[in-house]
Amino acid sequence: MLLLHSPITVMGMLLLLKSASSFAPHRQSFTRAVLTQNRVIPPRVNARLHSSLDNSNLWYDPSLMDHMLFRINECNNMPNDINLVDFVVDGQKLGKVTPKVADRLCNTSPSIFQMADSSSPLTLGKSAGNNTESRTKAVASVMEELRDSGYITGWRDELYPVANNFDNVKSPVFLIERAAASLLGVMEYGVHINGLVIPEDDNKEVRMWMARRSKTKSKFPSFLDHIVAGGQPAGLSLMDNVIKECEEEAGIPEELTKRGIKPAGVISYENYGGRLKDEGEGVMNRVVLFCFDLMLPEDFVPTANDGEVESFFTWSLEDI
Repeated sequence: MLLLHSPITVMGMLLLLKSASSFAPHRQSFTRAVLTQNRVIPPRVNARLHSSLDNSNLWYDPSLMDHMLFRINECNNMPNDINLVDFVVDGQKLGKVTPKVADRLCNTSPSIFQMADSSSPLTLGKSAGNNTESRTKAVASVMEELRDSGYITGWRDELYPVANNFDNVKSPVFLIERAAASLLGVMEYGVHINGLVIPEDDNKEVRMWMARRSKTKSKFPSFLDHIVAGGQPAGLSLMDNVIKECEEEAGIPEELTKRGIKPAGVISYENYGGRLKDEGEGVMNRVVLFCFDLMLPEDFVPTANDGEVESFFTWSLEDI
């Protein structure tokens, strides 16, 4: 799991249990969690937390850190005994799938996915073509078939770029429907933003905007979330996506976002899950989150515009 210079203000995201999102200790020393009597004991941690706001130490609480690392471990969870098949196109390792998922893909019409034998990687056949457009259409035809059969759920009509690293997302191998990305175990990217209210009066406490996810969300309905968070779609830069998501999800004007946004770090995690994981057809969530702090004025109140958020409210850092 990758943790880089992430701010303390992401603590609230750990309430979700859905991601480690923009939080990590700036300096840490810890041991692995221990499993005993069917109970996981969180690793002991000795760490200080830092904020992007300044260089001062905000907390020193080993117990708090233990609980946060426990939540991170719940998210960044890959079984050691799982057998995975590489998904490779043009010599580039793009994803990871279980043998049963590979078999299902190879046996779904049209015949786009192929494996030479059980020890070979999963790849795209010649019928998929050799450019981004043709491969996108070919992969989509298989994923739409799996959607129509009920195997893929939560279809979003949003395309993610598929590449072997973030530097190459501008020229992806192909594009894939967001709901199908984890089926191939390809890298997914997103932006997570902490909305911070910094009072002019030094006697007042810093507060953080929290969001309650909509009850109709396909993932984690009614859970707590950042003020703004979203996947990184094809064709947008990170900052363009930040501006778009801020306006769509919380009604934050572009000029306010540009004035208050600060990069806060990057977090990556891998997780094996899905409703069919016990049958050997689980999916791989391999995620990189680009994290930001957004300084908001005291008189600004976000509005839920796109139906993804039920309500907004602020918490103090102590509440979080």
